[in-house]
Amino acid sequence: MAGRIVKVEVGRFDYLFRGSFKFFPPGPDGKSRRASVLVRLTDEDGVQGIGQAVPIPTWTYETPETVISTLRDYLGPALIGMDPADLRAIHQRMNQVIRPAFSVGQPLAKAAVDLACIDLAGKQQGRSASELLAEMAPASSGTQDPALSRITFSWTINSPDMAVVEQQLEEGRRLGFRHFNIKVGAPQTPEYDLELARRVRQFAPDGFLWADANTGYTVEQALAIAPKLADAGVDVLESPLPPNQIRGYQALKKQGALPILMDEGILSPVEAEEFAELGMMDGIAMKPARNAGLYPSVQIISMLQERGLMVLGSGLTDPDLSLAASLHLYGWAGIQWPCALNGPQFLAESLARQPLMPQDGVLDVPTGPGLGLELELERLENIFYAG
Repeated sequence: MAGRIVKVEVGRFDYLFRGSFKFFPPGPDGKSRRASVLVRLTDEDGVQGIGQAVPIPTWTYETPETVISTLRDYLGPALIGMDPADLRAIHQRMNQVIRPAFSVGQPLAKAAVDLACIDLAGKQQGRSASELLAEMAPASSGTQDPALSRITFSWTINSPDMAVVEQQLEEGRRLGFRHFNIKVGAPQTPEYDLELARRVRQFAPDGFLWADANTGYTVEQALAIAPKLADAGVDVLESPLPPNQIRGYQALKKQGALPILMDEGILSPVEAEEFAELGMMDGIAMKPARNAGLYPSVQIISMLQERGLMVLGSGLTDPDLSLAASLHLYGWAGIQWPCALNGPQFLAESLARQPLMPQDGVLDVPTGPGLGLELELERLENIFYAG
C-alpha cells in the first residue's frame, strides 16, 4: 500500500481580478474574482499533491459550490487507498462515483483530482508532470510533435469598446506580446467583430490572430462572417456555435473559409473522436481544466495528432496549478501555435512563491517534481478542510 492516498482535503481560494472580462462580472463589492477549488492529497509517507479546479458558471455549468460538494462528498472518499500514479484507475473510479451523461459528469471537479494525483505521483517519483505525460499517450500514438520547454502566449483582446481595445493592444505590445486572440460574437455585433479583427490584424500584421466566439453566433451568422473574418486576417475561428449544432459545424467545415476549432462540448476523448468522425471541426482548442484533467487531454491530443487535426492550447483564465498543468500539457504536445492562456493577464494575485508570469510573451514549462509549482503553504493552511 506504499504511496497510496490516505487523506483528501478540499479548500477554496478566489483570486482578485484585474481589468474586465465578460465572463467575470463584478460581485456585490464591485470587484471581480476568479474562483478556484483546491484539492490536497496526502499519502502514507506524508507526501502531498495539490490540484485545482477553476469553475465559473458563466463559462461552465459547474459552480464553486458544486465542485466543493462533489469533491468533499463523492470523489474524495472514493480516492482513499488508491495509487495516484494509476490515472486510468483514478478516472474509472471517478466516473463510477459521478457517472457521465452525454459526456463526463463534473469534469472541472475531476480535473482537480487528476492534477492532484499527477502532482503527488510526480513528487513520489521525483519526476515532472511532463515526464509522466509522456507515459500516458496511447501505444499507437507516434505523431506527437517534439516536446517544448517554453510556451509562447497569446494576448486576449476583450471589449465591445474600440477605445478599450486600443488600450489592450498597447498593453500587450508593451509586455512583449506579438500574437493576439479576440473575443467575438454576442453581445457584440458581427459588424463590430469585423472591425475588431481588422484593427488587430493591422496592429500585429505578422502575429497569429485567433477569433473565439464562445458559441455566440447563430449558424447563419457564422456562415456569413467566417469568410469576412478570413479576409480580415483571422487565422482560426473557435467555437462559433453551441456544440450541439452538429449540422452547423459540418456546414462551416465544408465551407472551408477558416479552420474551425471546437472547445465547448469537448470534455472527453469520446466526443472528440465522434465530432472528428462527423466532420465538424479542423481541430480543438484544448482546455485540460475543462477536459477532466491531463490524463484525458493526452488521449484527446494523441487522437487529433494521429488524424492530422489542429491542436491549440487554451484555458479558463487559469491560476497557479491549473496554469502549470496547461504548460506541461502543451509543452509535451509540442504545440507550435501561441497559446491563449490569459490567467497571468487578468489575475492580480498568486498562491505561488514564484508566480508564473510570461516575459516577452513566453513562459518556461516548470521543471520541478509534479506540477513543479511551489505554493505559499502558510496561506493554504487557512483554506483546507478535510474532505
